[in-house]
Amino acid sequence: MLPAGDGAEAPAAPRCSESGDDRKAMEKSEINVTALVGCDQVSDGGDDAGLASYVSTFIDKEVGHDLKSLKKLDKLIEQMTENKMHLEEQVLTISSEIPKRIQSALKNAEESKQFLNQFVEQENHLLTSINSHLLSAQPWMDDLGAMISQIEEIGRHLSYLKWISQIEELSDNIQQYLLTNNVPEAASTLVAMTELDIKLQKSSCVHLLEFMRATVKFWHKILKDKLTSDFEEILAQLHWPFITPSQSQTTAVSWPASSPEVYSHLETLFCQLLKLQTSDELLAEPKHLPEKYCLPASPSVILPIQIMLTPLQKRFRYHFRGNRQTNVLSKPEWYLAQILMWIGNHTPFLDEKIQPILDKASSAVNARLEFSRGLLMLVLEKLSNDIPCLLYDDSLFCHLVDEVLLFERELHSVHGYPDTFANCMHILSEETCFQRWLTVERKFALQKMDSMLSSDAAWVSQYKDITDVDEMKVPDCAETFMTLLLVITDRYKSLPTASRKLQFLELQKDLVDDFRIRLTQVMKEETRASLGFRYCAILNAVNYISTVLADWADNVFFLQLQQAALEVFAENNTLSKLELGQLASMESSVFDDMINLLERLKHDMLTRQVDHVFREVKDAAKLYKKERWLSLPSQSEQAAPSLSSSACPLLLTLRDRLLQLEQQLCFSLFKNFWQMLVEKLDVYIYQEVILANHFNEGGAAQLQFDMTRNLFPLFSHYCKRPENYFKHVKEACIVLNLSIGSALLLKDVLQSASGHPPATAALNELGIYKLAQQDVDILLNLRTNWPNTGK
Repeated sequence: MLPAGDGAEAPAAPRCSESGDDRKAMEKSEINVTALVGCDQVSDGGDDAGLASYVSTFIDKEVGHDLKSLKKLDKLIEQMTENKMHLEEQVLTISSEIPKRIQSALKNAEESKQFLNQFVEQENHLLTSINSHLLSAQPWMDDLGAMISQIEEIGRHLSYLKWISQIEELSDNIQQYLLTNNVPEAASTLVAMTELDIKLQKSSCVHLLEFMRATVKFWHKILKDKLTSDFEEILAQLHWPFITPSQSQTTAVSWPASSPEVYSHLETLFCQLLKLQTSDELLAEPKHLPEKYCLPASPSVILPIQIMLTPLQKRFRYHFRGNRQTNVLSKPEWYLAQILMWIGNHTPFLDEKIQPILDKASSAVNARLEFSRGLLMLVLEKLSNDIPCLLYDDSLFCHLVDEVLLFERELHSVHGYPDTFANCMHILSEETCFQRWLTVERKFALQKMDSMLSSDAAWVSQYKDITDVDEMKVPDCAETFMTLLLVITDRYKSLPTASRKLQFLELQKDLVDDFRIRLTQVMKEETRASLGFRYCAILNAVNYISTVLADWADNVFFLQLQQAALEVFAENNTLSKLELGQLASMESSVFDDMINLLERLKHDMLTRQVDHVFREVKDAAKLYKKERWLSLPSQSEQAAPSLSSSACPLLLTLRDRLLQLEQQLCFSLFKNFWQMLVEKLDVYIYQEVILANHFNEGGAAQLQFDMTRNLFPLFSHYCKRPENYFKHVKEACIVLNLSIGSALLLKDVLQSASGHPPATAALNELGIYKLAQQDVDILLNLRTNWPNTGK
């Protein structure tokens, strides 16, 4: 029996030519009938009631209640009959084919088994034959293996002898060239021998390597000694080295008059010595300072420059080592200045005579920098020996650091020495020396801060008499402190590693915080005189330091430090993801913490000043608050409007304090001060003077005159439209001085359209933007000059 699913898939295409809709319906009916048949076959006498229900449903679906559809029954019966016959044919075909396929598969399996047995027998036979052959051939293989080993050993011996022969041949060639005084060819042959030595470095033939190295060393010494002797003779003819500037100038003048043969011979010997550079690097043991100094890797100085440096090295060691009077720990400037002078004396000769030789030899070496690098190694050795003797003498150590920094600045700026080469900053960056440097730097900075704050001129500006320069009104102590920080930045800017620079940055931040605390302590002593000269000077100092730090935050050097700090914080997980993101996006800076503390202090001090002045203004405004605004005569009854007499103390107090603080505070601080004061004054007059009284027509006009013609103009010197800072007062005066008709109309609008756009539009037309509708309604009720309507 076939499963129902197989029966349902049997009719692949429709067998009638009806329209598309009819064809789809017919296909569905075929599937249903096939499924029905399959279901009947599988169930093998299942529930007749279920089958009858299924048939009834199928007939209802295909025929429905329309009697005209009964004509479809013939086609349905015919189609189902054909499907049944087709399914029976498929069942018979499959039933007859399956046994044949099974029979064929069994036959194939038997044949495969027979072939497999044959292959196994053949494999066993071959294995036996192979084992027998190997057993019989084993003696031959042993003999052949021994012969191959002997051949390989003889080959190695032959190769060994070839290498020895090649070395001896090169050695003989060098000897022949030297006998015929052909030094250039001898030098070239030595280069070839050196290259062979380098190729043999990985060989395990120890004795061959020793023989090769001994041969290279032998001929290198002979050639080097001969060329060095000749080269030194030529240099002596040129009066090398140039110890004094006058000697350098004299030699420079005599260059054109010198024999061309001398310079030709100089060039020849220089190039020949340059050929020995490879063997010299191979044989010479380079002198390195201890690893604790972390010097950058660099090749040894080229051989001809080494020879040119030899007399200067001897002279340096003679004067600045041992018990010589010139070797004084307290005078590092002596040997540092000597090195700079030697570099300057020899630079013209190196640039004009030696550099062209190197360029002609296609060498990438810069003669002047190579010469400077060789001399600087003397300084590094000297520093590494002297610094341990100076670590615990603050004055000597500080003097040494100062001189080294000056030396480094001139070396880089004047002589173009690259930062990537080994320099004195690598010696100062050594852990013990660097920590001592930080300690001494902090100690002297704190001493400087003590002296600058205790000075009589600490709170006086150096430029008080120069208006253009004294815009910030910076007291001397603040300017001196920021100069101190700037000098510290210049001192550590050339340190070779970012980690060391970040440690100095932390020192600067600590100093800023310490100075802020000191300013706070002095400020607390002056709290009672918050408008006094010293208090204002402290405020100017805080503002100046904050402004300068904000400017430094945008400096390229500190931005680079910010990136380095970001990497360190990310590695150590010392900051939150938000803070790291702010640093990475440059939303914050390395000085943000300090700037925030200074800004908070500045705001507190400004607030204290504003409160002080505001209290004085309130005391002066007591009579003005009690003015009889309800009974003042109208302007038509006065000859000319005049200021209320009760307002004079208020305005005089305000004017005097503004003039005083304008002279004592810098522009930005004074601007913040008067804007903060105006904000409080605006609210005070609005609440304590206007809302606390009722106004007749004369009172409203007098208030407007006092405000617009007297109070507002006090601030016209500081801004173009001071009335915009008194929004409450200005708009209240507008409401109180509206004509009767306009006031009545506005009142009706507010009552009828409260909270709706028409009311807002009406207020805006009158110039009222700050006050809310409820506030305007209250102000209208403060007017007493309403007409008597009988209500």
